[in-house]
Amino acid sequence: MSAAARRRPLHVAEPPPAWLGRPPLVVDCSVLAAFLFQEPQRDEALRGMAGKTLHAPCLLDSELANVAVKKVRGGTSPMVIEDGLARYAEQRIELHRADVQAQFALALRYGLSAYDAAYLWLAGALQAPLATFDVKLAKAARAYLAGG
Repeated sequence: MSAAARRRPLHVAEPPPAWLGRPPLVVDCSVLAAFLFQEPQRDEALRGMAGKTLHAPCLLDSELANVAVKKVRGGTSPMVIEDGLARYAEQRIELHRADVQAQFALALRYGLSAYDAAYLWLAGALQAPLATFDVKLAKAARAYLAGG
């Protein structure tokens, strides 16, 4: 092979930004509940999720159902809950099975519930931001995603 053939430049063709995928965002149940069940932080949740590809661990379905049950028992109108659950069914959220051993280790390391550690693990696995209204989870996410 000639020297000229070995020195060929690499060419990379990229689509315009409009064609690129939406950036990933791991959303926890608190963010979705705010949006779905008309909580005071609803607008903030919507702004945070706008234009993103949403990701969550598989436990999201059960967590959201549990929030719905608690809200009805606490006096929230069943119509609000039914509407929220119907909107949830329409959402495009990529669900992921968590690495249970890593989830366990993160829960112990950051003093989180195993449920919250699943969101933290997923954010780390995807190298994606994590959106939450939970202060303790947010603090752990800042440390973990920064390499701490």
